[in-house]
Amino acid sequence: LAHGIQALKTPGWRKALVAVSVTANLGLLCYFKYTNFFLGSILTALHRHGAASSFHLLSILAPLGISFYTFEAINYIVDVYRGRVRAERNLANFMLFILFFPHLIAGPIVRARDFLPQVRRRKRWDWMRVELGARFFLMGLFKKWFIADRMALFADPVFQYPSNYSGVAIWMAVIAYALEIYGDFSGYTDMAIGTAHMLGFHLAKNFDMPYLSANVAEFWRRWHISLSTWLRDYLFIPLGGSRGGKWQTCRNLLITMTLGGLWHGANWTFIIWGLLHGLLLIGHRQFHSFCEGRPLWRRVLQSGPGTAARILTTFLAVSLCWVFFRAQTFENATRMLGGLVRSHGMGSPMPAVGLYLTVGVVVICHLLARRNLWQRIVERLPAPVLGAGYALVLALCLLFAPMTEKPFIYFQF
Repeated sequence: LAHGIQALKTPGWRKALVAVSVTANLGLLCYFKYTNFFLGSILTALHRHGAASSFHLLSILAPLGISFYTFEAINYIVDVYRGRVRAERNLANFMLFILFFPHLIAGPIVRARDFLPQVRRRKRWDWMRVELGARFFLMGLFKKWFIADRMALFADPVFQYPSNYSGVAIWMAVIAYALEIYGDFSGYTDMAIGTAHMLGFHLAKNFDMPYLSANVAEFWRRWHISLSTWLRDYLFIPLGGSRGGKWQTCRNLLITMTLGGLWHGANWTFIIWGLLHGLLLIGHRQFHSFCEGRPLWRRVLQSGPGTAARILTTFLAVSLCWVFFRAQTFENATRMLGGLVRSHGMGSPMPAVGLYLTVGVVVICHLLARRNLWQRIVERLPAPVLGAGYALVLALCLLFAPMTEKPFIYFQF
C-alpha cells in the first residue's frame, strides 16, 4: 500500500489507500485487544438490567507488542503519504523496522524516517557505541531492580487490600507507585536504547526527567515522549489541534488523552486515567490564559518557591492519576482514593526509610540529568574509576535484585 500511495498522483486514491491501511491496522488492534473488553462491558450492562445473555467472552491471544507496532505501521504509512519518508522496497528492512526486538514489546515507538535510514547504512563495530550501550543498559537495570522493584514492595500490598491500611500508608503507596512506574518503564527504555546502541542503532530518548515538570503539559513533553509526540502528530493535530476555538481545543485534548488511555489497556480504569489527564491539560491551559494578563501572578509562579510549588503540585496530581492506572478495577481505585484521609488501619508494609531513600535517589538522578552533569562526570573519569563505578552499580543491582521475577509493567500493553 505504501508503494501505491507513493506512486499514485490522484489525491482521492492516495487518501483511500491511507484509510484502508489505517483501518486495517486499527481493526486488528481492536479485535485482538478490545473485543473482550467491549463484549464484557455489554454483558455487564445486560446483567445489571436483569437481562439474560448467551454470549461468552472469546479466547483471543493478542500478538506480542501489537500496541506498539500498530502505531509504528500507522506512522510509516501516514509519513509516506505526507512525503516525509520514501516507501521501503526491501521487505527485510521494513520488517526490521517493525519487529526490531529491543523496542518491540514496550517501546519506544520508533518513527520510520528516523529508523529506516539507519537500517540501510552499513554497520561497523564500534567499541565506543558498545560502551555507551552498556552504560544505558546498566542504568536501566539499576532503575528496574533498585527503584521499581523495591517500590513495588510498598505499593502492591496496599493496592491489593486498600481498606486494610491507614491514610499515611496509602499516601506512601501512591508515591511508591509513581516511582515504581518511572523506574520500571524508563528502566526498560534505557535497556532498549542500550541494546540498540550495541547493535549499531540509535533510539530516541523516551524520558526527560518527567517528575521535574512544573505543569501537566510539560510532564507529557517529558514522559513517554515517543507516545505523546505520536498522539500529537497523528491524532491531536489531525483532529484540529488548537487551531479552532477554546471548546474545540478542549474537545481535541479530551479525545486524544482518552484514546491514549484506552491504548494502554482494555479497562475502564485506563480510560478514566486518560480522561483525567485530558482534564488536567485543559485546566492548565485555562490557568495559563488566566495568568497571561497578570504580571504579578507570573512573577510569583516563576520564582524559585513558585516553581518548586508547581513541581510538587504536578507530581502529586500525576501520582493521584496513577491510582487509576494501577488499580485493577474502578472500585479498587475509589477505595484507594477514599482511604487517603483514613486515620486508622495498618501502617506501611515496608519500613518508610526505604521509600525515603528511593525518593532521594530519584531526585538526585533527575538533578544530575537536568544539566547533563551525569554525562560530563562520566566522560571525565579515568577508565579504571569508570570501570569500578560500573562494577559498583552492577553489584547494587544484584544486591537489590528481587527474589521473585517481576515483569516490566508495560509488557502487558
